[in-house]
Amino acid sequence: MTWTAPPRRTGTPEVLVIDRRVDADRALLLPRGRLVHGCTAVLADALAALPSGLARLDLDMGAVEFMDPAGLRFLDLLGGYSHRESVPATTANWRGQPVRILEGSGLDTTDPLRTTTRARGPGPAPGPGPGSAPRTASAASTARAAPGHAPGTERADRLRTLEQEVGQLRHALASRPVIDQARGVLMALHACTSDEAWHILREASQLSNTKLRTVAAAVVAGAGSGSPPPPPEVRAALRTALGRLGRRARGRGGW
Repeated sequence: MTWTAPPRRTGTPEVLVIDRRVDADRALLLPRGRLVHGCTAVLADALAALPSGLARLDLDMGAVEFMDPAGLRFLDLLGGYSHRESVPATTANWRGQPVRILEGSGLDTTDPLRTTTRARGPGPAPGPGPGSAPRTASAASTARAAPGHAPGTERADRLRTLEQEVGQLRHALASRPVIDQARGVLMALHACTSDEAWHILREASQLSNTKLRTVAAAVVAGAGSGSPPPPPEVRAALRTALGRLGRRARGRGGW
């Protein structure tokens, strides 16, 4: 048994790595990272490196930490390979945020390949290939659109909703570090607890009609020696929030 990983493409960000193990006529792929833009190219490389004549292909998704709608194209590519090569393929061990994307897409969270359907041209749909599992009742109901609602429109609406949720999640993840830093600054300067620091930031955001992340960034920037203080409306809001908690603004970062 030998573990290998396909070489990284020159000039591409390493958002996903796929380790692989081939044992006789079975292959195991272990994706690590994020199923985002570019993930299909990484999968295509991994599939191209597999030997012919496989009897089974399994993917362990336990190390996939994030997924956006590009992950659905990842599944379509994998399903296409399974159908074209007549190799049964499964995905397992989904966890965390990617499960939410699968649920929102109407896919089986245990193995979404069982409910992934690919667009086909005109004519009757072919029966399941040698490596394909039969469509489940849940997949059939997902494929049927509501009355007066075209299947393509329903899928597009679902994808738009998922993209909005993913965007909100990315923004929240990007905002957390500076907010946590601001809480630390407030705790150090004003001898408050972590919860009290959070309430100070949130109240200052509301009072000044300023985004929470902007308030937090101003607090962090203002704590450095020689750094400019926060804008006047943010300073006033911070003073008010501190006063309501019985804290007096003092020293550097006290505004």
